[in-house]
Amino acid sequence: MRIIVAPDSFKGTATAASVAQAIGNGWLTERPGDDVVLVPMADGGEGTLDAFETAVPGAVRVPVTVTGPAGTPVDTSWLRLPDGRAVVELAATSGLPLLDDLLPDTATSRGFGEAIAVALDAGATGLVLGIGGSASTDGGRPVLEALGLDSEGAGTGLRALPPLGVTVLTDVTSPLLGPTGAAAVFGLQKGITPDRVPSFDDQLAAWAARFPSVDPATPGAGAAGGVGFGLLVWGATLAGGADAVAEVLGLPALLDAADVVMSGEGRYDGQSAVGKVPSVVRALTAAHAPAARSMLVAGAIEASLAEYAAAASLTVLATQTTGEPDDALADPLRFAAIAGQRLARLV
Repeated sequence: MRIIVAPDSFKGTATAASVAQAIGNGWLTERPGDDVVLVPMADGGEGTLDAFETAVPGAVRVPVTVTGPAGTPVDTSWLRLPDGRAVVELAATSGLPLLDDLLPDTATSRGFGEAIAVALDAGATGLVLGIGGSASTDGGRPVLEALGLDSEGAGTGLRALPPLGVTVLTDVTSPLLGPTGAAAVFGLQKGITPDRVPSFDDQLAAWAARFPSVDPATPGAGAAGGVGFGLLVWGATLAGGADAVAEVLGLPALLDAADVVMSGEGRYDGQSAVGKVPSVVRALTAAHAPAARSMLVAGAIEASLAEYAAAASLTVLATQTTGEPDDALADPLRFAAIAGQRLARLV
């Protein structure tokens, strides 16, 4: 049988590549004769660089030191693709995991812009930018400043777009402003208290007013604390994160001969059906391999599994194995391998 393993990262605990490998190893323990194809996925957030590096032969990581979200140096990298494009991941330059404490007023996205500038200086002919997991709510102004924005912030001085353009990967469709905007929806997780949301919204509105030709209501403008808006000002194109990654990685073609397709993420809940990796993989499976069985592996499962032939929760497996559900967080790859093995027994 042909088995496709295409999970997202388990945020904060394991990369998509390591989760896919663990599930695949577990499956082969039970069914060593199967053809297991690993396609670690991402939606533009943490793990985007890993997904491209694993899937694209000849991709090369390039080290870079940038200004982290707290204003201190961060050692990270961007990815050079064989076709000349560069992949830059905001989570790796300006992401929440890089902070020891939440800094709602001072966290910056500047390092993301610095990494983009370095990639362009190195000759990148196009950019693929993943903007999930940001630590700031700054409208993307620091990104544009790193790309040459003039002191008046009116859009002049910005570097030209590379010849192959700039594609921005995000699974967020929020506008920049208002009750469904960057501050209201995502500010709380970055330390903005509810009473301060209006003041952040006012700041973002004042910033957006400098660029009357860019609509702050554009879906995705509110992604990454408004970095989506800033990149629209530059002239970038926003794309559905998981769908775009799947296309670049060639997942649709890989699914054509699949018998089983497994996806997963750290927490499968009500939000998972809105553009997240498992929902995108399931939809592609229905389109390209309707006879294949869809399966799910997740750290925790809190939503209906009606559309899956089988599923495995690492928390449940840990409870069954050790009696301690928290062991799933401490050693997710161990239980991902067990999940792969258990699911293989069902076919």
